[in-house]
Amino acid sequence: MERRKFIKNTVLGATGIGLTTGLYSWQIEPFWLEFVKINMPIKNLPNNLIGKTVLQISDIHVGNRFNYQYIIDSFEKAKLLNPDFVVYTGDFVSYENEEQFEQLKKVMKFAVKGKLGTAGVLGNHDYGEDWLEQNVADSITEILENAGISILINEQKEMNGLNIMGIDDYWGMNFNPNKIMSAYDDSKANIVLCHNPDVCDLDVWNNYKGWILSGHTHGGQVKPPFLKPPILPVKNKRYSAGEIDLNDGRTLYINRALGNLYQVRFNVRPEITVFTLSKL
Repeated sequence: MERRKFIKNTVLGATGIGLTTGLYSWQIEPFWLEFVKINMPIKNLPNNLIGKTVLQISDIHVGNRFNYQYIIDSFEKAKLLNPDFVVYTGDFVSYENEEQFEQLKKVMKFAVKGKLGTAGVLGNHDYGEDWLEQNVADSITEILENAGISILINEQKEMNGLNIMGIDDYWGMNFNPNKIMSAYDDSKANIVLCHNPDVCDLDVWNNYKGWILSGHTHGGQVKPPFLKPPILPVKNKRYSAGEIDLNDGRTLYINRALGNLYQVRFNVRPEITVFTLSKL
C-alpha cells in the first residue's frame, strides 16, 4: 500500500509540475519582457554621442498567433527610456493575409522612435509566403516609413553622427550585401543591421569592423536549463542569442525577439536591448 501511495503521489506531483510549467511557458514567459543593457563601444564615435542610447527591437511578429496588445504595451514601456536612437531588426509581422497590414498599422501608431534617429531592416516574414511576395514587403515598408522608421534595403543612412547600414533579409528577394558593404567607410561611426545572423559567415563584409545587430532566432524560444536550444532557424548553431565576438573586429548581437512566432517560451524571455554608446 505504501508503495502504491508513493507511486500515486509521484505521478500526481509530476503531472502538477508539468501543468505548471506548461501554463508558465504559455501565459507568463511569452509576455515577461526584459530590458537588456549592453555597452556598445564604437570606433570614430563623435564625442557628443558618448553615453547616448541605441534601443534595439526585433521580431515583433504582429498577427494572429498571440495578443499583440502586448507589443503596444511593451512599446509604451520602452518610450519611458527616452532612447536617442531606435533600430528595428525585422519580422514585423507573421504574415498570413492582408489583415496583417491593418494590424501592423494599429501597432505602429505606438512605435518607439529615437530622438536622433530611427531605422530598420526587413525580415523573412516581411516577404510573405515562402518569402517571395514583393508586394507584401512593399506594403509593410510603406506602413513602417509612414510610422517614422527609415527602412534600409541594402542602404545606409547617417543619423546625427551615427551611420546605420542595413542589409536586407538573407532569405528575402532583395538580399544584396555587397551593394551596401562595398560602400563601407571605416572613418565613420558605423553599425550594421542584419535580420539573419547567418550572414555573418558570408564573405561579404569588406573588412568591416564593428557591431552587427540581428534577430531572427528568438533565442530558440524554448531552452532547457544548461542545454542549447533544440530548434534554431540558422545554419550556425552558435548564433543563438546575446553578444558574440566574431574574433575579427566584428561583434554580433542577437536579440531574443520582443514578439513570439508561437505563444510559448521557456528560459528565453522576450527582449528589448538598450545599448549605451562609448568610444572604442
